[in-house]
Amino acid sequence: MEQNVPGEPGQSHPDDGGATDGAHGAGAHGGHGAHGAGGHGAHAPEATALERFSSGVWSWGKEIITILAIALVLSFLIKTFLFRAFYIPSGSMENTLRIDDRIFVNLLVPEPFALKRGDVVVFKDTLGWLPPEQAKTGPFSWIGDVATFVGLAPDSSQQHLVKRVIGLPGDHVKCCDAAGKMTVNGAALTEPYLFPGASPSDTTFDVTVPAGHIWVMGDHRNNSEDSRAHQRDSGTGFVPISAVEGRAIVIAWPLNHVGILGNYPKVFANVPEPAGVTKGTSSGVVPTGK
Repeated sequence: MEQNVPGEPGQSHPDDGGATDGAHGAGAHGGHGAHGAGGHGAHAPEATALERFSSGVWSWGKEIITILAIALVLSFLIKTFLFRAFYIPSGSMENTLRIDDRIFVNLLVPEPFALKRGDVVVFKDTLGWLPPEQAKTGPFSWIGDVATFVGLAPDSSQQHLVKRVIGLPGDHVKCCDAAGKMTVNGAALTEPYLFPGASPSDTTFDVTVPAGHIWVMGDHRNNSEDSRAHQRDSGTGFVPISAVEGRAIVIAWPLNHVGILGNYPKVFANVPEPAGVTKGTSSGVVPTGK
């Protein structure tokens, strides 16, 4: 026979009102708590998702800005110290270079790497070979200037020229010999890069290139205002090496004309070195048949 001992916990009977009320109370409070948790928690995931989305967009934006900044800096450094793009506006170097070609120029020539005969070079017009450049107009002309400055667009300033180096300092360049070929230090040149049907020169000349200068000619000899014409007209045919921007090495555009620009070393392989570098001489450039 069981007895309840005062002071000890007794067993609850099914009809124990306290136990039932407690359970009911617990259930009631539990339900309210669940409702409260569910009601307030419904907004928390939305806020968290929005914050995560905003944080992700900002991180992504910072990465894009960083990448663009690095790309611009690298482009500027490459354009300043290694390679630079130029646009070809005329046909004086056809068919080697065509109108509207885009070329890349190696800025490490002539320093630290020396110029060679046959190199295609881009040089600044320090001698006044070209007419003055027209001022750019239009509200957005500065965009092209900025793109050119940072190296994202080819230089189209019209104040550079591109020609092929024929004579180095001290070289004796003459046209033409009995076979109609141009000679450098007495060695006749067979020039495969000339425009089809063009002669080595339609003018006769006999010059010695002075120290610090080069003698340049276009590959389309009948359509090139080069050292010959300017030596004849104004005595400014010798181009200062200091004006050379670099050696053209690649045609990058258009795609159907992409290629490497060679300097044809075999053409000049038999040219002896000059006896000495002088101040430069010229017996004149005389048009033939005019």
